[in-house]
Amino acid sequence: MTTTKESMRRAVATLVAPQALAQEPAVDEIGTRRGIVIERIAPQLDCGRYAVKRVVGDQLLVTADILADGHDLLDAVLLLRADDEATWRDAPMRPIDNDRWSGHIELLRNRRHVYALEAWRDAFGSWRDGLRKKLDASVPVPNEIEEGRIQLEAALVRAEEAEAADDARGIRDALGVLRRSRSEASRAAALLGDDLLAAVRRHPDRGSATRSVELPLMVDRERSRFGAWYELFPRSQGRDPKRPKATTFAEAEWRIPHVAAMGFDVLYVLPVHPIGRTNRKGRNNTLDASGHDVGSPYAIGSADGGHDTVAPELGSLPAFAHFREQVEAHGMELAMDIAIQASPDHPYVTQHPEWFRHSPDGSIKYAENPPKKYQDIYPIDFAGEDATSRTALWHEWKRIFTVWIERGVRIFRVDNPHTKPIPFWTWLIAEIHRDHPDVILLSEAFTKPKMMRQLAKIGFTQGYTYFTWRETAAELRDYMTELTQSEMVDYFRGNLFTNTPDINPHLLDRGRPAFVVRTVLAATLSSSYGMYSGWELCESARLGEREEYLDSEKYEIRARDWDANGNIKLLIGELNRLRHERGALKRYDNLHFENVSGERTLFYRKALPHGKVDPLTGQPHRWRDPVYVAVNCDPTTPERAILHPDLPAIGIGWDEPYLLTDLLTGQVSRERGADLAFVLDPAGEAFRIFTVAPVDRG
Repeated sequence: MTTTKESMRRAVATLVAPQALAQEPAVDEIGTRRGIVIERIAPQLDCGRYAVKRVVGDQLLVTADILADGHDLLDAVLLLRADDEATWRDAPMRPIDNDRWSGHIELLRNRRHVYALEAWRDAFGSWRDGLRKKLDASVPVPNEIEEGRIQLEAALVRAEEAEAADDARGIRDALGVLRRSRSEASRAAALLGDDLLAAVRRHPDRGSATRSVELPLMVDRERSRFGAWYELFPRSQGRDPKRPKATTFAEAEWRIPHVAAMGFDVLYVLPVHPIGRTNRKGRNNTLDASGHDVGSPYAIGSADGGHDTVAPELGSLPAFAHFREQVEAHGMELAMDIAIQASPDHPYVTQHPEWFRHSPDGSIKYAENPPKKYQDIYPIDFAGEDATSRTALWHEWKRIFTVWIERGVRIFRVDNPHTKPIPFWTWLIAEIHRDHPDVILLSEAFTKPKMMRQLAKIGFTQGYTYFTWRETAAELRDYMTELTQSEMVDYFRGNLFTNTPDINPHLLDRGRPAFVVRTVLAATLSSSYGMYSGWELCESARLGEREEYLDSEKYEIRARDWDANGNIKLLIGELNRLRHERGALKRYDNLHFENVSGERTLFYRKALPHGKVDPLTGQPHRWRDPVYVAVNCDPTTPERAILHPDLPAIGIGWDEPYLLTDLLTGQVSRERGADLAFVLDPAGEAFRIFTVAPVDRG
């Protein structure tokens, strides 16, 4: 068969003008040209079942294998779209190694998103490469030049449709030079410019492009990753330690400036709802409550109302609103506790008895966690026989959250979410974030590791951790590496609480040095940490041998001397100041453990990325503005530790001099080499926090 110039032109026009064709068949249909393979996309969770988590301002780095049959060049983009948007944003991807591609895009909005990859054959780039090879081989190229002209004309149409004036002008100029040129060499040269190639590639023919599956992404606000939490009972904020007196929200407001002065970002209040009287617990969780006992705020509900109501003894809803406004006026956010359970006096018990578990005798079962019994609490039954009742139950809890969101609360600590169905939380969190993507949900789930991970995957913004029970340097190193350096970093943000009203760690029996050590660790290992009030006073009196507080505020009114001798408020304030001043401490995934001699000492660095990052891992080749922390994790025994920081990682040669600045005292020393000796003595200073910088050569 003889191929004429005209027949070749018609063939090329058909290949490069798919807009004239019928709709391209889908990738799995007969006759499709969508034959590019896109696989091994990272990050993704469980094949896209769950959303990867990031924060506004982050760069979403995505890598994937992209390949196709034949020898054509390929091109690809990373696509991103928020759940309330109809159009996609895109960012270019580029091949890195062995068909592995990489691209990144900035995350601008606090919403749920989806992302995908789209790839197509780079027709003009492939043609250009073929033309170069033939020119280098001194092969005549009249047909190839005509192919290029046709591709340019099609690209010009696309550039004009996109209103890309500069690109259209560049393509039009190249076509003009092509028309005026007489020699084959000059005509070819008109088509080989790098600027022309870039302009055409910005307006490719994507009519037969292959698109990957869409993967979910949750872009949270910064507080989801960074914050110091302070937990208190509003009813126990009296001013006179010798005469404890129940306080209202208005009477508790005097404490807000004190919490703010320590540098906290979130003030978290225990349940504020009416407390039941039936089976009310007495002091230290006894069953023989007197008429004066105030009961546990977790026994929610009475004749005064349920979860959408404020306890009368705390004041009115306007008093709650004013308390929240004062918290915000002092630069903090208010977090609220939601416990899905009820006292025997809750309105739900009479209005919806089907929402509870019943014994064979018809009575409602109270909560148990053997050997503990909670006779004042009825758990909610999500597995009732009637589907209509279950549906109503789910919608009721959505209503409860919505009520408090509309009252200005944007942060919730959720009590024991692991005892409620995963499908319920999956639905509820998606419903909340659809209308209120700025809401933060902290999972209080001290349970098995896989359940803790599952709760994070389905949407909880943060989670409690096992930090409280990881005591040695080796335990902490292993655990924090798992949290911040494994695949968990894509969905689990650990909030390191030092203690809770339910957890009085036995380590604290060792006194004030233990509080100092644990505070430093919590505040610097993670970007989010918290403490229950009284920690700053080094309270550790326990109920027998249990991991519970003696005279717990859960069952009685307490009042404290907040300036008592031995307090660590100054240390807490300094740590929180550093957390705000040092950007490295605001990040969660930049924890790096350094070498140290001394088995009791944990030595680690947090720093900011500097310069280019690895396009496959997203990790920088260098770091800047480092914060180094060395802590003797044993609060009873001094240790001489020799620290070995990785100096080249922050741009300092092994033998170069540098300045070491203590970030708490401001003391500066000139050092050389990576052998820093410190005595970390719990009786004095059990830790060091410092930064290093090159000596100014000017």
